[in-house]
Amino acid sequence: MKINIIRRISQVAILLFFILGNLGILPILKGDLSSSMLFGKIPLSDPFAVLQIYLATFSINSVAITGALIIFLVYALVAPRAFCAWVCPINLITDFAYFIRKKLSYSKDRNFLNIPKSFRYYFLALSLILSFVLSMPAFENISFIGVVQRGIIFTNSVAIGVIFAIFVFDTFIVDRGICSRICPLGAFYAVIGKFSLIRVEHIAQNCTKCMDCKVVCPEVDVLKMVGKNDGFVASECISCGRCVDICQHNALNFSIKNNKEG
Repeated sequence: MKINIIRRISQVAILLFFILGNLGILPILKGDLSSSMLFGKIPLSDPFAVLQIYLATFSINSVAITGALIIFLVYALVAPRAFCAWVCPINLITDFAYFIRKKLSYSKDRNFLNIPKSFRYYFLALSLILSFVLSMPAFENISFIGVVQRGIIFTNSVAIGVIFAIFVFDTFIVDRGICSRICPLGAFYAVIGKFSLIRVEHIAQNCTKCMDCKVVCPEVDVLKMVGKNDGFVASECISCGRCVDICQHNALNFSIKNNKEG
């Protein structure tokens, strides 16, 4: 089974578990992606949201800290930005927007705004600074991720407008604009994912330099070693597995990161 299919199943299943859990039908996950309980006993918290709350209030309860540490360790050790490709519902919208861009024959360079990929890191820093200055969780209060995921989980119609805006932005304004250039949560997971164990590895001797992987990759800069040398992708990789799926020569595969440069 292709990795992309498994990934879609993961994204949809997590949303369904939340919906059914909050309805009291299937008590696996209850809450939302910011704060939830697994099997009614294990707390799970968005570490970026918890960090903002702490900077805003200098107070956080032990349950939130425990939940944040669990999620932090999972995403820090397993695979870089796995949340972005395997959990976050925004990815469903932006991938569909990319699909429409291709159908419209828009090139990756056809953008109405020039937003550097480094912008997300400035947005990340600004979110933390403003949380401290304003004494409120700055990004969490306006988070498009929060609006969409809670809208889906709790059937709130407000999410429809945000979903449409994200789709239009990524389709017509900036290619992969939301996830690759703007989202501070993605930047946060890229930072903590620098020590992740599972990465896409490039084996140069198997590479035919067809560059199909670079066509499908949403973070093409992480594949700079393709056709040149062995190595692992950088932590900006969202671990979606598109490059692995499309490579016909086993030049790209998920592997345990060792001492090679990547």
